[in-house]
Amino acid sequence: LPVLLTRPVFSSPVLAFLCGRNFRAALPPVTMPDRRPFERLPTDVRPVNYGLCLKPDLIDFTFEGKLEATVQVKNATNQIVMNCADIDIITASYAPEGDEEIHATGFNYQNEDEKVTLSFPSTLQKGAGMLKIDFVGELNDKMKGFYRSKYTTAAGEMRYAAVTQFEATDARRAFPCWDEPAIKATFDVILIVPKDRVALSNMNLIDRKPYPEDENLVEVKFARTPIMSTYLVAFVVGEYDFVETRSADGVLVRVYTPVGRAEQGKFALEVAAKTLPFYKDYFNVPYPLPKIDLIAIADFAAGAMENWGLVTYRETALLIDPKNSCSSSRQWVALVVGHELAHQWFGNLVTMEWWTHLWLNEGFASWIEYLCVDHCFPEYDIWTQFVSADYTRAQELDALENSHPIEVSVGHPSEVDEIFDAISYSKGASVIRMLHDYIGDEDFRKGMNQYLTKFQEKNAATEDLWESLEQASGKPIAAVMNTWTKQMGFPLICVESEQSEDSVVLKLSQKKFCASGADNSDDSYQWMVPISICTSESPASATVKILMDKPEMTVVLEGVKPHQWVKLNPGTVGFYRTQYSSEMLESLLPGIRDLSLQPVDRLGLQNDLFSLARAGMINTVEVLKVMEAFVNEPNYTVWSDLSCNLGILSTLLSHTDFHEEIQCFVRDVFAPIGQRLGWDPKPGEGHLDALLRGLVLGKLGKAGHQPTLEEARRRFKEHVEGRNALSADLRSPVYVTILKYGDSSTLETMMKLHKQADMQEEKNRIERVMGAIADQELIKKVLSFSLSEDVRPQDTVSVIGGVAGGSKLGRKCAWSFVKDNWEELYNRYQGGFLISRLIKLSLDGFASDKMATEIKAFFDAHPVPSAERTVQQCCENILLNADWLKRDAEAIHHYLLQRKASSSTV
Repeated sequence: LPVLLTRPVFSSPVLAFLCGRNFRAALPPVTMPDRRPFERLPTDVRPVNYGLCLKPDLIDFTFEGKLEATVQVKNATNQIVMNCADIDIITASYAPEGDEEIHATGFNYQNEDEKVTLSFPSTLQKGAGMLKIDFVGELNDKMKGFYRSKYTTAAGEMRYAAVTQFEATDARRAFPCWDEPAIKATFDVILIVPKDRVALSNMNLIDRKPYPEDENLVEVKFARTPIMSTYLVAFVVGEYDFVETRSADGVLVRVYTPVGRAEQGKFALEVAAKTLPFYKDYFNVPYPLPKIDLIAIADFAAGAMENWGLVTYRETALLIDPKNSCSSSRQWVALVVGHELAHQWFGNLVTMEWWTHLWLNEGFASWIEYLCVDHCFPEYDIWTQFVSADYTRAQELDALENSHPIEVSVGHPSEVDEIFDAISYSKGASVIRMLHDYIGDEDFRKGMNQYLTKFQEKNAATEDLWESLEQASGKPIAAVMNTWTKQMGFPLICVESEQSEDSVVLKLSQKKFCASGADNSDDSYQWMVPISICTSESPASATVKILMDKPEMTVVLEGVKPHQWVKLNPGTVGFYRTQYSSEMLESLLPGIRDLSLQPVDRLGLQNDLFSLARAGMINTVEVLKVMEAFVNEPNYTVWSDLSCNLGILSTLLSHTDFHEEIQCFVRDVFAPIGQRLGWDPKPGEGHLDALLRGLVLGKLGKAGHQPTLEEARRRFKEHVEGRNALSADLRSPVYVTILKYGDSSTLETMMKLHKQADMQEEKNRIERVMGAIADQELIKKVLSFSLSEDVRPQDTVSVIGGVAGGSKLGRKCAWSFVKDNWEELYNRYQGGFLISRLIKLSLDGFASDKMATEIKAFFDAHPVPSAERTVQQCCENILLNADWLKRDAEAIHHYLLQRKASSSTV
């Protein structure tokens, strides 16, 4: 899909599902257990061109459709099987080229399988012909298929737009079709719409004329598309303004915004206009359409969707207001635009053969979006952020027993939703980053060009890309990559070193890293790991590069003196965790304090240690000591990752009676950097300083740092009274701080600000932090608010998630609320990925065996097929949290008390 809402600063990932454990790399991808049988469409009849005319009714929420499809009958048959869901066919006929029309005598709907069989009284002979179908459907409110999206006009009137979201399998809700990615055809689209509305589709408009039957309507005709898959077709009918430009290579680029807000499309327009030539140059393949539109949709489930030539976005993933948008929103918009435009080549021009290969689409776009943003905005230091946003998050999920391989055999459409998760996106992106590093940029680009040229307007599988890259690089790509895509998990590389005069002998061994501790019992897992090694002589570049293709290896580094340190994985590019011998680790730690290690390596070292502690392989106290060494740290992303891990620890310790002690630790760690940064930007500061200030002040405020709380209250008061508006970058930290220590009047004021906000970004900003309020009655008020008309349906999830993440009490209340309102929530999200996200955000912080049992029982009674794996992952995480607490709580408490005592005697 789309970009899911997965970036760290903004939201946590959508997660999903389960597969068999003992997995050999040589086996085909894992199949989902206990799935209903599924058959792809018969190959007797194939579409060549869809002539499609749709007439949406924006008052009654229905649409009429006429399909005239040129088809090829490959094998004589008396029936045509197509995909069709929530559509009523009125008439259907088939006319062989130059012959009589044959009317279908029966329409047999297989609703479970979302198919319809059209039966004909005589055999349709091999050859070309025209299939005509008249049908009607509903403009639903489920954010999938052809659906209605609610918006308010400047005058305050409630209206609806008609928009589409077809990936993965919902084109069939808009018109009967062969809704499989490998069944490509061209499309001629006509929309019959009110004359005062904007109508858009994948291609440029070629004709607009009055509709003879109704003077208030017009008939809008679009140019024929290239050969493409059904899931990438799109139409939008609504009221919009736009800004436009031409890219350096002559493509017309437009950004469509809500009426009166064209200004807010300028940032995305600038990014898109820079991005198209960047990709054209990178792939050495021109953008294949005459135009590209980017459009903001009010009600939208994903982050964005890459429809060819008409990319749809949530408003918050596209619109930027120069005054009211914060730095993290700009960065988010840049990444999402980069992601979706990459798909115009990788996904749209060359498409996966089946959903099993979805990861290739999404993993690739999730990697190259960073390459593109780094090109457009080098000051973002975006590759360091990648490690915190994608790499470490993928490792966190992939260490679970309920993870799954990157490649998963998908059958029935209902299973597709399950793989739009952090493994497909973030692990996919991480292994492609590792592969790019292993091959080198030049050969990688050569291989990419070969792949896109060979398969353009066709379909491809993972193996096809490996073959192109192998030919370009001469390296064993398929053999290496199969160990990363066909088995789940990743290795822990254990390192020991021995000095022998002027050289160091390293002993390396690999085993599967498990969240429950190293899994010594299962040695069937093995990876081919590209390993780089650096020394303190040149911390940023690899002295040695090897491919570790066996369980154990010895490497000799010449010319390394006893006082020099040695580190694996410079740049944190290899997808593995490292456990050093205690002497090696000791020698690396000063590199954190004196900043001689690169930022990304300081981050990686801390993150590995935190994960080892979480898995019970070292004591958590050891990690707390390392965290204290970050006192001089200047880098935003390093702080962001540290903050994330301290947040996990703080949530864990909310189940103890010494939660205040960890808050005190957080205040001690963050106060010096807070002091250095202050509240107001200094001359010469940039994007990353703004992100860091917001992060640090929010962390100090939530931890009850008195000076921060007082200043936040003062600034909030001035903001509300209209005396001195808060800058966009300070709003989240100030809002969360005053709410956490606020009362009913604070919440009331926030609700008022929410109502007054005309930007969706500001509404979302407030929705995400409301759950910080501490009082039980007020928490309940926030939860009720989440289902009110004031919150867009896709945003309910982040309100409930904010409550669950806000406090121990919030977590309890959120879970009760989800159970009490389950039917409404489930119906609203219809088993899409938002339901997985809701489950994850509501449950992740629990830490007792009893809760895991209760949650399992609830979902046994209320099954959610598309989030089955998410539930299993949550239960596994809760049991892991419970073990962690039993194992380390006492030692942590002792350390924190000891620390407090020694600091008070200083």
